[in-house]
Amino acid sequence: MSRFNRFRKKPENMLLLMAVGVPLSFDVWRTLLNNFAIERVAFTGDLIGILQSLREVPGFLVFTAIFVLLLIREQRFAVLALATMGLGTALTGFFPSVYGLYFTTIIMSIGFHYFEAVQTSLSLQWLPKERAPVVMGRLISVGAFGGLVTFGFIYLAYDTLKLDFTWLYLIGGGATMMVAFAAYSLFPRFESHTAQRKTIVLRKRYWLYYALTFMAGARRQIFVVFAGFMMVERFGFAVHDMALLFLANGVMSMLLAPRIGRLIAYWGERKSLTVEYIGLIAVFLGYAFVGSAEMAIFLFILDHVFFAMAIAIKTYFQKIADPADIASTASVGFSINHVAAVVIPAVFGLIWMVAPSMVFFLGASMAAVSLMLSRLIPPNPEPGAEVYWPGRLQGAPAGE
Repeated sequence: MSRFNRFRKKPENMLLLMAVGVPLSFDVWRTLLNNFAIERVAFTGDLIGILQSLREVPGFLVFTAIFVLLLIREQRFAVLALATMGLGTALTGFFPSVYGLYFTTIIMSIGFHYFEAVQTSLSLQWLPKERAPVVMGRLISVGAFGGLVTFGFIYLAYDTLKLDFTWLYLIGGGATMMVAFAAYSLFPRFESHTAQRKTIVLRKRYWLYYALTFMAGARRQIFVVFAGFMMVERFGFAVHDMALLFLANGVMSMLLAPRIGRLIAYWGERKSLTVEYIGLIAVFLGYAFVGSAEMAIFLFILDHVFFAMAIAIKTYFQKIADPADIASTASVGFSINHVAAVVIPAVFGLIWMVAPSMVFFLGASMAAVSLMLSRLIPPNPEPGAEVYWPGRLQGAPAGE
């Protein structure tokens, strides 16, 4: 068998290829967003909050993916979702108005969120438990490499070639659509080890996973929406400045994510998430008091590095789950993750208009709640041992 055929036969390689495709459009979209919204559409803090809430609505509705899987195989669904994300990004520059930006954002978001949910599901189904944190770290790393290519392209194209927003969005979205086509064409159909339930699954014994996922969605919004907006509004960052900042984030993720994956495999989920949330409390308090661009840059990069630690929430679920629940629960988990994400950008956008620092104080409080939840993860989670209380384990029969 040739090297190329061996490459095609490994489902891990398909996951890695698609992971490269995501930042080619999503990183174009998010890097340009604040400047495009402010310079072309005259957005203010309340409008950017509404936009980000609308962007998260498809994430809240991701639980409907289980019904789509009644009609289409999960592997093909992932490819279709990736192509849809690229399409939404490619169209963004052609609609420089409030409602136009809302419309293209929703298209992009539908593809992005459905892809992320299905990618998580396929990863947990295709990867053995002992290798899952390591491979998921590699997925983040290759995604970061795609981000490096994207940020470098934005910096050169916007600053040197003076390309318009329309061309930048079109090229980025088109590149993701090409990756989706390559993933569809190159790889055969891979089978899961366990047939997946095609119904919505909610189990009492998964409650800690649901709670951690909910709080992770709330925490993410502080970074995605308000940390970047702060850099542009408070410190006057231009497009090329944001591109360089995300470029630095990409370098750190590419270098550190595989190591973080190995660290999670060695430490376990409980200790890994404890370290993450202690760090996030410090980061959010730093955002609240930051007075210089240099310190803001340091906090922004450190905040982004902690995202890789969230692998531990997924691998915790993999260890406690009935294998047949993975596809359904991955979709439900994404919806739970986005309950807060639908509300926080709009509500916190109004708070931002009055007291920007309060947004970050609230973020620190969320991280503190997550820290307390992380301490309930058992040292060795498994079905029947899903929650740790001091001195004993609490679980439920595997079917509940």
